Amino acid sequence: MLAVLLFVLVLAAPWLPASANGGLDLVTIPGGSFVTGDEGGDANELRRPVTVAPFSLMRREVTNAQFAAFVALRDRVTDAEVRGSGFVWDRRWRSVDGADWRHPQGPGSSIEDLSNHPVVQVSALDAEAFCAFFDLRLPTEEEWAFAARGPQSHRYAWGEEPPVQDGRQLFANFGTERCCAPDASDGHARTAPVGTYPKGRSPFGFDDMAGNVWEWTASPFPGRPAERVIRGGGWGNNPYCLRAAYRHGNPPDISLDMVGFRCAGPAAAE
Repeated sequence: MLAVLLFVLVLAAPWLPASANGGLDLVTIPGGSFVTGDEGGDANELRRPVTVAPFSLMRREVTNAQFAAFVALRDRVTDAEVRGSGFVWDRRWRSVDGADWRHPQGPGSSIEDLSNHPVVQVSALDAEAFCAFFDLRLPTEEEWAFAARGPQSHRYAWGEEPPVQDGRQLFANFGTERCCAPDASDGHARTAPVGTYPKGRSPFGFDDMAGNVWEWTASPFPGRPAERVIRGGGWGNNPYCLRAAYRHGNPPDISLDMVGFRCAGPAAAE
């Protein structure tokens, strides 16, 4: 049945090439060890060794075009649409009536001309439904962190260099240097097309593991089991939040205009 649905999806969406996982561009990561956390970070970022088994992960965040095709086929009504509101960042989080994945900041906003931008206003449950359609899942927090910082345990996805060089944002799409507001100096006040910042790729070649949008994981937040860990920082965060160890927790049924996702799965057979 899944094969039939994938075939239909390819016909309905020419941007989606036929492949085992619908053209989601999964990259296999060999198992390995690294050190998570950051000794210069928050109290919940204690450094400790972690070992992960081989797995695969989407090279880039799920886009509006990819999510639209999924919704059209599965007739998915997202949590924000059911609730009638989503959370929007404007120097603080506020609930906005009518905010959903098609209208990220509310009824006056649109994703027109943003087909290659990461989808936002999707809950962890919406993200899991998308991934499950392709026999995939959300990554664990440890898998996400390994993909972001590699066995070298870099502070940022791209290495140790700070994200601002000569006053320019070269490595990621993020906000003002003083927390926390959108910054349009790089041409993108909010989301940017996925893969816009190749200098910011992680050791395994993943784009946007820092900035653009936060990403849902499958892991509960330590000490707060009703919340899911999100990682990576987003378009409104400052450089401190772009560190690979930085983490937040959100209830899995809420939706925000700075949070998206990418899917994980088993390692490709050799």
